[in-house]
Amino acid sequence: MDNRKSKFRWIVFVSVMLTYLLMSSQRTAPGLITNQLMGELHVTASTIGLLASIQFLVYTGLQIPMGILADRYGPNFFLIFGATLTGLGTIIYSLSTYEGVLFIARSLTGLGDATIWVNMVIILGQWFKAKEFVRLIGFAGMTGSLGFLLATVPFSKGIDFLGWRTMFFFTGWSLCLCGLLLYFVLIKVPKHSLISVKTESGREKIGKTLIRMVFKRQAWALFFCHFGLVGAFVGFVGSWAVSYGMDMYDMSRSEASKLNMIGIIGALIGAPLSSWISSLLGKVKKLYMTVHIIILLSWACFLLFKGNPSLILLFFLFFIIGLCYGASTLTFAVVRKTFPLKEVGLVTGFANTGGFLSAVLLPSVFGFVLERAYLATGSMTVGYERGFIIPVIFSVVGLIGVLIIQEDRSQEIEFSNKKT
Repeated sequence: MDNRKSKFRWIVFVSVMLTYLLMSSQRTAPGLITNQLMGELHVTASTIGLLASIQFLVYTGLQIPMGILADRYGPNFFLIFGATLTGLGTIIYSLSTYEGVLFIARSLTGLGDATIWVNMVIILGQWFKAKEFVRLIGFAGMTGSLGFLLATVPFSKGIDFLGWRTMFFFTGWSLCLCGLLLYFVLIKVPKHSLISVKTESGREKIGKTLIRMVFKRQAWALFFCHFGLVGAFVGFVGSWAVSYGMDMYDMSRSEASKLNMIGIIGALIGAPLSSWISSLLGKVKKLYMTVHIIILLSWACFLLFKGNPSLILLFFLFFIIGLCYGASTLTFAVVRKTFPLKEVGLVTGFANTGGFLSAVLLPSVFGFVLERAYLATGSMTVGYERGFIIPVIFSVVGLIGVLIIQEDRSQEIEFSNKKT
């Protein structure tokens, strides 16, 4: 029976989403125990900063290699391996007593995390038809945002009740069990797959594969799209939003953290909403162009009001920016519609690299502009006003990307998929 008509595909979907929920929570959960690490292990603030960034650096650097491997050998093994590795990294983190062990643990977690999105996109493409995929990729994006929420109050309560070591140890074992679950769901139970990922072209030399990708306009368009949406949200909200609220509005830390929460709520809504609308329209580009224009105008509002919009407008802007970030899953809807399955992994990894490259770049570039402006003028207001030029520039890059997307290739790709 065709995978895409089997009811078993929904068990696959739920199992993969559960794994993604737990894995995404471990991207930010260590931020909850900064004080404990500094107190128990005598870790410095600079070390904490390196621990926070190492996972994203590993994740970003491995997206393209993971895409190549997934296309060549199939996604199932790598997703199972990644979930288990993330679990082992989390367990080691919970048992760490030395600074070096913490870095090893977070590196393992980053390596495991690097497997999730690329392989998840391929697996959903194998088990669901293109129209179903467009809707479900939005729910996948929402699951990632739920993982971020899981790593806030719920995880914090668990730490208060069990202690941080027990909580991380339990989560690590849960991820290892998810790896076991995926083994049964993706490999043991299905008798065979009607969709082959080991095609003749999948065995071409890696260098030749990369050269082909570099010269594809569509791949660069998706790279730029994701660069413009992801970094501006993840980079700013994850690094500067709380400080911005405290410096510009005299908020307490807990009050300023509400800005992050509103952005995440927007992302939770934006992912499934954008997928639902695009599936109704039958097209992605027009909706995605609207999203990029809205986020560009939103960041431009901070410049218009010199970095200090009214509180009502401020919370509204964070919600809208989060909403548009949630729509970034449309990047992979375009990937699924315009590339054959044998190339989906590589293109997904390439596009995802753009998104997380911007997430790595924006915090440091924003901080550099902020510091230089403050040293020159002595004003934090001027510093933030000039700093907001950075997400505006990133958003312009994203808009350029969506403008050069070619979408009218779905029939050609569906035919190509059937042949493979």
